[in-house]
Amino acid sequence: MAEKVFGGLFTVLLEDEEFVAKARQEGLSVRLVHTKPDCEIFVAPQGVVIGEQPSRTAAITLRMSCDTAHALWMGRLMVPVAIATGRLRIRGKVAKVLELVPMLRPAFDRYPDIAAACGIDG
Repeated sequence: MAEKVFGGLFTVLLEDEEFVAKARQEGLSVRLVHTKPDCEIFVAPQGVVIGEQPSRTAAITLRMSCDTAHALWMGRLMVPVAIATGRLRIRGKVAKVLELVPMLRPAFDRYPDIAAACGIDG
């Protein structure tokens, strides 16, 4: 279920031409490692890889539980708070993550509908 929800979310994000252009310009790639249940997603301008190790290293790695990810995408938990409380762990430059957050607006807007379509309540 986590792979379907979060993988679908990033697939939608890669349909946003502005996000893809900015990600290419910044050389941005993200590895998301979710726990409870385990789910790993690699996102780059070229596409989304779910569940397997990508052939290259991500610029940013984000580690969190699926519950934390859900709270972030629903807007109930802000990224700076998640970082400060240790619910979100980052490998890479924190400044790069904070630059990434505004680029993710289309995903934040679409997440509630994606989650609901998969039977996950808000």
